[in-house]
Amino acid sequence: MANNFIEQIIEKDIETGKVSSVQTRFPPEPNGYLHIGHAKSLCINFGIADKYNGKCYIRYDDTNPTKEDEEYVKAIEQDIQWLGFKWDGIRFASDYFDMMFDCAVELINKGLAFVCDCNAEEIKLNRGSLTQPGIESPYRNRSIKENLDLFMRMKNGEFTDGEKTLRAKIDMSSPNINMRDPVIYRVLHAHHHNTKGKWCIYPMYDFAHPIEDAVEGTTHSICTLEFEDHRPFYDWVIANCGHSHHKSKPQQIEFARLNITNMIMSKRFLKSLVNSKLVMGWDDPRLPTLCGIRRRGYPAEAIKDFCNRIGVVKSNSEVEESYLQSCVRDNLNVNCDRVMGILNPLKVVLTNLDEPILCQVENNPNATEVTTRNITLSKQIYIERSDFELVPPPKYYRLKPDGYVRLKGAYIIHCDSYLTDDKGEVTQVNCSIVPNSMSGNDNSGVKVKGVIQWVDSNNCVDLKVRKFGKLLIEDNQDLTLFERFNPASMTEVHGVGERCLRDAQVGDRFQFMRTGYFVLDQDSDENLLVFNEIVPLKDSFNK
Repeated sequence: MANNFIEQIIEKDIETGKVSSVQTRFPPEPNGYLHIGHAKSLCINFGIADKYNGKCYIRYDDTNPTKEDEEYVKAIEQDIQWLGFKWDGIRFASDYFDMMFDCAVELINKGLAFVCDCNAEEIKLNRGSLTQPGIESPYRNRSIKENLDLFMRMKNGEFTDGEKTLRAKIDMSSPNINMRDPVIYRVLHAHHHNTKGKWCIYPMYDFAHPIEDAVEGTTHSICTLEFEDHRPFYDWVIANCGHSHHKSKPQQIEFARLNITNMIMSKRFLKSLVNSKLVMGWDDPRLPTLCGIRRRGYPAEAIKDFCNRIGVVKSNSEVEESYLQSCVRDNLNVNCDRVMGILNPLKVVLTNLDEPILCQVENNPNATEVTTRNITLSKQIYIERSDFELVPPPKYYRLKPDGYVRLKGAYIIHCDSYLTDDKGEVTQVNCSIVPNSMSGNDNSGVKVKGVIQWVDSNNCVDLKVRKFGKLLIEDNQDLTLFERFNPASMTEVHGVGERCLRDAQVGDRFQFMRTGYFVLDQDSDENLLVFNEIVPLKDSFNK
C-alpha cells in the first residue's frame, strides 16, 4: 500500500505498465560529508527500491573537480553502510563524460546549442527576472560550423577558464528562468580525481543529471524541492539528446527537504567550521553530519525511524530538534544498559560496613529479556553532589542530615554526620547502613521514597563526559554564522563510573541512571574513558 505521494506515483506507473521495474539513485556531490538532511533522501531512494524489489545506485556528481575529493567518496559510502543500506552499484558522472560531450555535439548539430563569449556576470545580468524576459546573447546565432569549431577548441584547451561556455538554445522569454539558454558546458582547467587531466571542459549538473538517469535506466529521479523549476530543462535534455525513445524514460519527482531547528546544514559553513578548527572535525558530535551524529551516539535505526515518522511531503517545513531526540530516546530506552555514573562526585563513608559486599542491579528493565549484573559496595562510595542537601527544599526525597535514602540495588542508608571545608562546602558525608534493608529483601521496617545512584570508590573508572549545547547562539541578523558560533556549545565534566565500563568498546551506549544517555568516544584511553552525551533523559518534545 502506498504511504506517500511518491509511492502513489510509482504504483500507478507499475499498474499502467509505464515501468516494469523500479530503479532509483542517490546522487551526492563528493565535496563534503553527508548530513542528516541527506538521510531523508537516502531513506526515500533506498526505501523505495527495497519496497518495490527494485535497484538503487550511488552516483557521484563529480562534475566540479575543484571542490571534490576522494576522501568524501569514502566517507559517503561509510555513512550509507552505517545506515544499513546496500547499493546495487556505484557510478560516477565522470563515467559518462565522453557520452555527454557527444550529446553536446548533437545539440549543436541540431541548432539547439551555441558557444557564448559572455562572462558569468553578463549571462546573469541578461537572464532577466520573473517579470522581465531575458536578452539574447549576441553570439546566439553563430552557425553550426562555427559552434562546432569553437566547442572543439574549448575541449582542446585553447581558452581560459570562463572565457567561453556552451549554452542550450531554448527561449530567453520563457517564464521559467531555467529555460533561458542555460549553460551546459564551461571551461575549467582542473585536475579531476577520476579522469585526471583528460578534460578541461566540464558539463553542468543540470545537463549531466538527466543524461546519467536515462543511460542508467533510472525510472524515478527523486530530488528535493528546489529542483522543481529545473524539471522542464531535465525533460528537454532527455527529449533532445536521443533518450526520449526509452519506454521507461526517467521522470523527476520532487519532495520537501529536511529542515531541523537549530541545525545548519550548509556544507560550505560546515566545511568552514572544520577548516578553522572551531570544531574537532567533520565527525564533531555537535555537527549534523552523519559521521558527527554517529559519534554523538545516535543509532542508525533511530535516524531511519525519524525519517519515516516525519514522512514525505511536497511543501517545505521545519521539524523540531526535540522530535529527533525523542526518536533517539525511544530507541535507547529499549536498547541501552543502565549503569551508574557520577558526574559531580561527593564522598560518602558507610561507617558500619567493614567488608565489601555484592549487590545486584538490572541491566535494562525495558529490554525484551531482563538481565542483571553484580556490583560491589565498599566502605567508601561516591554519590552525586546534588543528591545531598544541607537545607533541602520541600518534597526532597534524597539524602539530607538525619535523613534516609536507598542506594540503587543496595541498602537504605542514614546520614549521621558530614564534614565541610573552610568555605562551608560539604566534602564528606558519613552514613550508616540500615540493617536488613537490602533491595529486594527488605524487612527493615524503614520506608523511603528516594533512590539514588552511587559508585564504589574502590572499584570504579575515571570518566570525562562531554555535554553539548546549541552550536549557534540565538539568531541575529546583524551577525554572521561565524560570529554566532557558540564557544560554550561543548562542556566537559569529570566523574567516575562503574567498573564494568572498562570493558566497553568505542560506540557502546549506556544510560547513566537519572542523568542521560552516553556513548563511549574514540578519544578514550586506558586511563580515562571519554563519553559523549547522546540525549538527556527528559523528553522535551510535545507529542
